[in-house]
Amino acid sequence: MTIELKRIYDEPPTDDGYRILVDKMWPRGVSKEDAKLDEWLKSVAPSDELRKWFHNNRSKWDEFRKRYLSELKEHKENLRPYADMGKQQRVVLLYSSKDTEHNNAVVLKEYLGRLGGEIE
Repeated sequence: MTIELKRIYDEPPTDDGYRILVDKMWPRGVSKEDAKLDEWLKSVAPSDELRKWFHNNRSKWDEFRKRYLSELKEHKENLRPYADMGKQQRVVLLYSSKDTEHNNAVVLKEYLGRLGGEIE
């Protein structure tokens, strides 16, 4: 499966694949033109409650991951096409967090991988 993670602030190459912003809020300082998005999937971003909780509890990554995976199950059928797309072409999940290892896109990529392999 070819699903990659990138910060929205990184300059996109011309052959970057299908680019999806997976944050609920638009990233500061990035124009829609510069983002070169194919889609903005804000509906599958963590709930406001979970996002705010994690912002105040950064050390609780495992708990955030568990809670967000649970939220993503509610979007299973909406996310299935993206898991399938990742089998055919490069899909790039874009996020704005400075933390490249502990953010919602990391969890979403994991979930899409599970969904693509039908492991839940």
